[in-house]
Amino acid sequence: MSQAKHGDTVKIHYTGRLEDQTIFDTSEGKEPLQFQIGGNQVIIGFENGIIGMSLDESKTIAIPSEEAYGPYRKEMVIDVPSDQFPPNIQPEIGLQLSLRQDDGQVVMVTVTQLSESTVTLDANHPLAGKNLIFDVQLVEIII
Repeated sequence: MSQAKHGDTVKIHYTGRLEDQTIFDTSEGKEPLQFQIGGNQVIIGFENGIIGMSLDESKTIAIPSEEAYGPYRKEMVIDVPSDQFPPNIQPEIGLQLSLRQDDGQVVMVTVTQLSESTVTLDANHPLAGKNLIFDVQLVEIII
């Protein structure tokens, strides 16, 4: 029986949850997730957990934050004066924005706090600093 290895394209069903059992993503009721192992399409801990799985095998993968979205970095949180927002954007908690940096790179940020004079923007991935748990089932290996 073949096992998933580096370079294979695989299809998997998954449910991702936090340590407190909160589900943050799932393929339940959808098409399975397809990706190439080694193609940098998913987080490294997820990829490593799939390597060696056999067709139709199910397992749970625990991924430390370092192999997921990395540590939560306080330096990626900034306070911006409210009056610097364009008049057509009404900041509210949870609003996601794309910001273009001076070097042209686009960064996604989320509004996390509001005050009378400032808006707090967080450029960390929402799952940064969190250990992740995935229940996975390998449904197809496309060699």
